Amino acid sequence: MEDIPQGALDDSAGGDENSSATVILRLYPAPKDEVTADLDQGLAVQTGGAFLKHSTTLTDRQTGGEVSAATLDGTALKHSMTLTNRQRGNEVSALPANLDTLSIHQLAAQGELNQLKEHLRKGENLVNKPDERGFTPLIWASAFGEIETVRHLLEWGANPHILAKERESALSLASTGGYTDIVIMLLERDVDINIYDWNGGTPLLYAVRGNHVKCVEALLARGADLTTEADSGYTPMDLAVALGNKKVQQVIENHILKLFQNKELE
Repeated sequence: MEDIPQGALDDSAGGDENSSATVILRLYPAPKDEVTADLDQGLAVQTGGAFLKHSTTLTDRQTGGEVSAATLDGTALKHSMTLTNRQRGNEVSALPANLDTLSIHQLAAQGELNQLKEHLRKGENLVNKPDERGFTPLIWASAFGEIETVRHLLEWGANPHILAKERESALSLASTGGYTDIVIMLLERDVDINIYDWNGGTPLLYAVRGNHVKCVEALLARGADLTTEADSGYTPMDLAVALGNKKVQQVIENHILKLFQNKELE
């Protein structure tokens, strides 16, 4: 295998507020001198010969594009976006009397099926209604692993093929969180298994990044492309090696071996 190019992969950098947040991950290149500067500040680590660099995390306090973008050689970095518990509506979910204040997207993210059903009865178009990011209730439910909500939304006619404004999909977010049952459920609806976002991330790349072994197995078994690269140049195997995700690496190696064996039998 060729040496993995020096690159960077961001991670969530939130405090207590985001401790259980679901993160839409980004991969992007970072020059060595930039990463070295961050190493001095404790902002980056080195593993497996590859640099892993934290990017700025956008919380619900930074809405409306209010982002202080770091730049590399004059080019703005691609920031990660975090779906925080506050955006999910958790600050009021403990009070049943206040559930009526939640949006249909927050209800889907929390798995509040009874209230969600009441909203959906108000109009057929609500099941695929996008929020300001282009996220539908199905995308939110998939992002937070709410499998029963996902199941019901699909039964109610939710479109699993819809992409958000930066091409985020229900499948990519379910893969990011390692929600294998949801991934399989979506694939059964013939969604694009190799769908990419504007960062070049695919469901398989995000599952590998999260070290979600079962999810990686499910995606590979259904034909996920192992050759797709993120903007940083990482393939799924490169990423597994760089992050030291040995079980995922073994799953990929076994899959490649089976492909060769099947080829020889043809």
